[in-house]
Amino acid sequence: MQQLHIGLVGLGVMGENLALNLERNGFSVSGFDLDSAKRQSFAHRTQGLKACAADSLANMVHSLQVPRRVWLMVPAGAPVDAVLAELRPLLSAGDVVIDGGNTLFTDTQRRIAALQGTGIAYVGCGVSGGEEGALHGPALMPGGSPEAWPLVKPFLQAIAAKAEDTQPCCEWMGPGGAGHFVKMVHNGIEYADMQMICEAYALMQCLGMTPSEMSAVFREWNGGALASYLISITADILMQQDPETGGALVDMILDTAEQKGTGKWTSQVALDMGVSAPTIADAVFARTMSAIQPERVAAALVLQGPTRPPVTDRPAVLERIQQALLGAKVCAYAQGFALLKSADREHQWHLPMDQVASVWRAGCIIRAQLLKDIQGAFRQNPDLPNLLVAPHFATLMAQCQQDLREVVSMAALRGVAVPAFMSALSYYDAYRCARLPANLLQAQRDYFGAHTYQRLDKPGKFHTAWRG
Repeated sequence: MQQLHIGLVGLGVMGENLALNLERNGFSVSGFDLDSAKRQSFAHRTQGLKACAADSLANMVHSLQVPRRVWLMVPAGAPVDAVLAELRPLLSAGDVVIDGGNTLFTDTQRRIAALQGTGIAYVGCGVSGGEEGALHGPALMPGGSPEAWPLVKPFLQAIAAKAEDTQPCCEWMGPGGAGHFVKMVHNGIEYADMQMICEAYALMQCLGMTPSEMSAVFREWNGGALASYLISITADILMQQDPETGGALVDMILDTAEQKGTGKWTSQVALDMGVSAPTIADAVFARTMSAIQPERVAAALVLQGPTRPPVTDRPAVLERIQQALLGAKVCAYAQGFALLKSADREHQWHLPMDQVASVWRAGCIIRAQLLKDIQGAFRQNPDLPNLLVAPHFATLMAQCQQDLREVVSMAALRGVAVPAFMSALSYYDAYRCARLPANLLQAQRDYFGAHTYQRLDKPGKFHTAWRG
């Protein structure tokens, strides 16, 4: 085949599925991978389709229409730089490179800067939805060289998931590293969302519920305000039987969670930017705590917890957990969007906040009913400082906050670790507090380090000789 529409480098599961998605939507694809077995698998899977496996990167590039569009689906970091080093001499002014990996946004910005003057456009595109999304319709968050958008828009929007209103879950996020930054925050919210669902599961265990009973509850919740992909798959997971033991498969899975680093990046960037995102950070720390499973097993034999009183009204408690989960979820989204707004101010990306929410409505891991309301909140007020003060969400939190308090209290009294619920509540209470105790903290800093403080009644910086 000659003059193919797009080249795809990296024929792992995600890359191969994206190629099949592109081909199904009318675009011919030339694929390449350093691994000959993957090239052979791709050639076999695409037999009879408008796609082929190239035997070298150079041959893949030569098979493409001009301007060439090359999509990279290789591991983030050094592998991307290695491919770019080989690819750059093969490309010409007007060509476009798309990085679809989970790349740190600063790396994307560095690569765009390195291509300045070459005429080669660079796109950092967040891709969410896993292997199924890649095949049937992911959420896509492209950003980078603005001149690239008209050249890649037809491809990306054609293969993206479609929301209920038929709009593609793919919009231009902005220049520089905007696309990969949005994807990073998406993953941070994903960490928090998954952790909060796990905490609801842990509280249900306190109620003496079986996994199948929990599954029925999550299934019911998925029909209301909590409707989301993660709630849906949780219901499926809790119903799955283990073929070896006949019991619930979830009970046979080791309680050690892995991570790929995007949640950690979100937390680190939040700290660097001075944005409060404690629920996202605590979700990351929850995974690191899970990783020391042998230590926890040993500690359980030494450290004592509280006596757990019986729960007498299961339906009422479940209703409180449902409302607590909803309220905590709103707080996690509020933290994510606050981080997006802060980065937007710093980098002047002009992020379309309502479109960010719109892109996440389908295809991605955090797709949820809630995102329609988030989209509406930012459409009504693009300058919204925090999601919590949007009229809809202020009303929603007023309805949920007492249940969140009751659930956090119940967990503490029963010795159940719910760091995401607890930090979400603390975030809400701190944000609604007109005067925090940081005045004392500033006095402490001035006492031991002469760091000065500001006063309520007059401008300026002040120091006090506290000892004397």
